[in-house]
Amino acid sequence: MPPLLSAGDPPPFATINPAGRFPLLLLCDHAGKAVPRALDGLGIAAQELSRHIGWDIGALDVATELARLLDAPLVASTYSRLVIDCNRWPGGEGSIPEISDGTKVPANAGLTEAGIRARADACFWPYHDEVERLIADFATRGVKPALFVVHSFTPAMAGVQRPWQLGVLWRSDERLPLPLLAELRKLEGVLTGDNEPYSARASYEYTLTAHADPHGLPHCSLEIRQDLIGTHENATAWARRLVPAVTAAVAAALADSRS
Repeated sequence: MPPLLSAGDPPPFATINPAGRFPLLLLCDHAGKAVPRALDGLGIAAQELSRHIGWDIGALDVATELARLLDAPLVASTYSRLVIDCNRWPGGEGSIPEISDGTKVPANAGLTEAGIRARADACFWPYHDEVERLIADFATRGVKPALFVVHSFTPAMAGVQRPWQLGVLWRSDERLPLPLLAELRKLEGVLTGDNEPYSARASYEYTLTAHADPHGLPHCSLEIRQDLIGTHENATAWARRLVPAVTAAVAAALADSRS
């Protein structure tokens, strides 16, 4: 099968501040909403791609500002999660959804193994290979960083309101999430969920399993409610608000790793 991406398509990821000195690797799995030209918009209206089904609204702005303020490297995906989800096992549950929050995605119906592989080769593996490259770059400097994935979530799903402003998603490694939860719960008027509104312990989660576990990196994901970060100004304001908590949590996690 020929390569999915053509000369007119954007690259599958963006690397921001790759030489950042802060011992934290920031990731944004659902940063973009691009679709390869060959897929003809996936057969859905452009406004559908701008909804939460197409990407994590506001997450890239938050992650980019965190990278700037912390002096940390960031890897961000470019293509829509409807092309292939960079936080799902390729070919597995939720990887290339045929229906997302009630919207049918015609280009995703009945994909062959070759079609799935073409999307993974074009949009999934290059992003994750870049994550590994930056982890290796930290290692050449004698640094084992923490790993932190920025996501966003809808204020309501299936008619159920979500009261949290933030959510820390983690599995069994307590080094980063517990100090981060403690710091975030100091923020006045902010309700922070513990594995809410999703859990990082779900079997379909890919990024933390693939990168943090093999290298022994302290890790977690942060979910931010989309109505809080739907504009660039609000997203950057939230990033500034998060910096002290993230800084303190990373310091605590890395100190715990050395003890």
